[in-house]
Amino acid sequence: MHRCLRHRSFFPTPRSNPLDLRDLQYFEVIAELEHMGRAAERLHRTQPALTSCVRRLEEACGAALFEKTGRGIRLTAAGSALLKWAQRTRFDVESARREIGDIGRGLTGNIKVGIVPTAAQFLLPPAARDLMREAPGVTLRTTVALVDVLKPLLRAGDIDLMVGTEVPAETGFASHYLAEDVIVVAAAESHPIFSKPKPSLKDLTAHRWVLQPPGAPTRDWLDQTFDRHRLPRPLVQVESTMLLMLPGLIGETGLLSFISRLHLQAGQSGAALREVKVPATAMRRRMVVTYRDSGYLSPAAQRLINLLAKYADTPAG
Repeated sequence: MHRCLRHRSFFPTPRSNPLDLRDLQYFEVIAELEHMGRAAERLHRTQPALTSCVRRLEEACGAALFEKTGRGIRLTAAGSALLKWAQRTRFDVESARREIGDIGRGLTGNIKVGIVPTAAQFLLPPAARDLMREAPGVTLRTTVALVDVLKPLLRAGDIDLMVGTEVPAETGFASHYLAEDVIVVAAAESHPIFSKPKPSLKDLTAHRWVLQPPGAPTRDWLDQTFDRHRLPRPLVQVESTMLLMLPGLIGETGLLSFISRLHLQAGQSGAALREVKVPATAMRRRMVVTYRDSGYLSPAAQRLINLLAKYADTPAG
């Protein structure tokens, strides 16, 4: 079966020349690198072999797929259309292989999960623990990053699931709601901000902060909140791209920060942290798990989604 899926040509074209799966695989790499030489190096093939591959595809499609640009090449409109279908075909073939292989095997196989840091810290560990107990043969490969990094990986098929904050809907993807995540201002319990019974947004401007760099969604949202109230933006003394470091930095430096309320659960962060309750600074976002709607989800991946939802619904302590 695998040999059939790997080598057999598929669907006739208007010129009655079939497209070959291997040619399409090579075509994807050429389209990505926009350079025949670099594609040949990655694929361990000669440039003439790849040129013949492109020629076969162009003959089958009846249109030019690439055009020269400077020292490289780029897709034509026809090439862009073929790339979309080539990627979909690859996903379908991979899904077919996995589904056929999973028949009768139950909860087995490898799950490739992309997950944002907050979910990686609070949702994945208990869900993975339960999954391993139910299915010791399952393996997990996780990539921890922000959604802007994970989404291209999901689109390319490098991960099966993306667990992160909800983004605008995009054709080809489906999402399953997990929970609401609230981002709040936090500080060590000994911080002077707590000497005020009801601190205001203006009061926050008198203190220094540890935050993610500009461009991070939570940082931009917080900066814009101060902008809307015509107040100076937070005075940032420490910037960190490592979200998991923020609770420790807050506790050790005495700085204000902007983190998930989940970190304030008793014993979670390892530091005595407390929310600075200023209503204007509560950022609400939806946590979802996203996957390709036409792709195959193994029984193990479906079970992991259910377990993630279970622990997302667990009330905060």
